[in-house]
Amino acid sequence: MSRDSMRAVLLCLLGLWPALSFANLSADMVVVKKSTYSLTLMKDGKEVKRYWVALGPAPKGHKQREGDQRTPEGRYTLDYKKTNSNYYKAIHINYPNLADIQRANELGVKPGGMIMIHGQRNSLGNVRLQPSNWTNGCIAMLNHELDEVWDAIEPGTPIIIEP
Repeated sequence: MSRDSMRAVLLCLLGLWPALSFANLSADMVVVKKSTYSLTLMKDGKEVKRYWVALGPAPKGHKQREGDQRTPEGRYTLDYKKTNSNYYKAIHINYPNLADIQRANELGVKPGGMIMIHGQRNSLGNVRLQPSNWTNGCIAMLNHELDEVWDAIEPGTPIIIEP
């Protein structure tokens, strides 16, 4: 076993590996797969790190209208970061796009909005487990994992949300 491998094993055993190994995490794209409840940071077409996420109570299908508790599907942009929220940090997804607005207009409904990647409710503190399917269509993460994503992306980063 190499010296670097032994160091990695020791850091894992001490619980320091995640904090050290992802300190300089950087991503140029985010991919969410609703079917596997995963959010993946990508860099130059390669997976950097994957996280488990929670969605809304109606996770299947593309968001059709305000209040349907679905997460949109498609290509969007993470356009700004928000620290003053009811949740521990939030990263805004620029939903609805023009196609979403047009589809909602055709259906005679409001498309909804304010879809975010966010942490846990502020009232819960720093929980280590989260229930599934509890958001109103947002993508929820544990706070310490959201910190990694927060630091790894910049406003303007594309996000692809797949079924």
